[in-house]
Amino acid sequence: MFHHISPSILERMAHLEAVDARDRQDGTPKALRLRQIPPETGRFLALLAASAPAGQVLEIGASGGYSSLWLTLACMERGDQLITFEVDPNKARLARETFTIAGVSERVQLIQDDARNHLGNYQPVAFCFLDVEKDLYLPCYEMVIPNLAPGGVFVADNVISHQDQLQSFLQNAMSDVRVDALIVPIGKGLLVCRKPARL
Repeated sequence: MFHHISPSILERMAHLEAVDARDRQDGTPKALRLRQIPPETGRFLALLAASAPAGQVLEIGASGGYSSLWLTLACMERGDQLITFEVDPNKARLARETFTIAGVSERVQLIQDDARNHLGNYQPVAFCFLDVEKDLYLPCYEMVIPNLAPGGVFVADNVISHQDQLQSFLQNAMSDVRVDALIVPIGKGLLVCRKPARL
């Protein structure tokens, strides 16, 4: 999967990595920054998504489309499409630009809206990546988990870097009998939940 990344995808990834690094150093207001995942998190997400069972591949929080590109690599291997949500119109516009420049527009459906207005429409969910404002983690989780396919995977970002903010969410997920859950120290910390495949 990673050996076949096209030059256009690699170039766009490098551009977004540079923009993200600059945003973090030059005092760009938090709401305007891309706040995207590091490359190692992207690789891990792509591996998980490529290995997920049949079903929908979702992303909640596209930002500029960086994590979406990694998930699109998995979708290419799976032979399906990424459905990604971004509520901010400026970031949604940047994400569309990313998908066009990277040549992956046919693999991505971008919905510019609050994901909570749509999540109930998608099932079964094979894979879902969550990276939005932290107060939305629990409501999004509760909308996705019931629709996870057997063997399906749900991943939430920033669970180590924002552990205090996400404490009640993490307690809820780690004690949820519907999934097996683990915190993985990659990037800023990922909560990985998997719905057991029924025998």
